[in-house]
Amino acid sequence: MSKAPDKLEPSILKRGAGVSYVYESLRNEIIELKLAPGTPIDEVQLAERFALSRTPIREALVRLAAEGLITTLTNRATIVSQIDFLNLPDFFDALTLMYRVTTRLAAANHRPEDIPAIRALQDEFVAAVEAKNVMALILTNRDFHLAIARAGGNQYYIDLFTRLLDEGRRILRLYYSSFNDNLPRQYVNEHEDMIAAIIARDVTRADELARAHADQIVRQIQSYISADNRQNAQMGL
Repeated sequence: MSKAPDKLEPSILKRGAGVSYVYESLRNEIIELKLAPGTPIDEVQLAERFALSRTPIREALVRLAAEGLITTLTNRATIVSQIDFLNLPDFFDALTLMYRVTTRLAAANHRPEDIPAIRALQDEFVAAVEAKNVMALILTNRDFHLAIARAGGNQYYIDLFTRLLDEGRRILRLYYSSFNDNLPRQYVNEHEDMIAAIIARDVTRADELARAHADQIVRQIQSYISADNRQNAQMGL
């Protein structure tokens, strides 16, 4: 596992931050693929690493399991969840549909007060791109698209999109890796174009932009995975 962090200060623990600290540390390592799929998760080792009792460790692991980031096997061993590459085509189909329908609805139904929240998250996304902060990129991208979904006003779509974006965080990590974590400005501008279409209430344009945005992400990820598979085959892995 990764190098142990400094011990938490007792004052921090008194404020109940131990669980959140462990959860966020492990969540980030899993999403950034520093903890690879299939990596064993051991409560005793984690308690030693974070200098905490096993109770907050267990609570953090429960949160990670609820997000599908860790899995308990039939033999009761816990591992980092595998990425379901076999069903990626179905995942991509569902994700693309949600990009389109939520952006369309935002163009049709948004209220004036929805726009500042969307713009603020885009500003955070741009800052993350400029800083090459991958974890911030993944989280702010998620929040940006969910803000658009909320502007559309359909709670069922919001819930489904949340699930898909959360499940896809490690896949999105591969997307940014394909650019060596230096996302080209043209893809940042896709968000700007979507905001403009939403403000203009141009439903057709919003749909076109959302579909193109999703399509380029899917193509980039598929190309990256294919290249990685070819490299592994050449190396006999």
